[in-house]
Amino acid sequence: MIFITAKFRIKPEYADQWPEISRAFTEATRAEPGCKWFDWSRNIESPTEYVLVEAFQDGDAGAAHVQSDHFRAARQTLPKYLAETPRIVNTVLEQDDWSELGELAVSD
Repeated sequence: MIFITAKFRIKPEYADQWPEISRAFTEATRAEPGCKWFDWSRNIESPTEYVLVEAFQDGDAGAAHVQSDHFRAARQTLPKYLAETPRIVNTVLEQDDWSELGELAVSD
């Protein structure tokens, strides 16, 4: 699985609107057959920063994502809302889903 985390700093005047601004790209990506998840979170200590956690089943799915029409459109439309180039961590993992955090296991 390809696992990606990216930090997006949004221009302050667009920070509250970012979920709507990125909605079409988000929905199209989530609909890709190889997308496992594509989830945005907002940094509670820095409200102009959003963190994207995404995963694709393999390299072919990742390549299909970056070659898609919606990715190409996002490259054209989203940068004008950004305060800086997003920062990214991209790696390949030998698992295909989330693992449980055993140190905080919930028991009945």
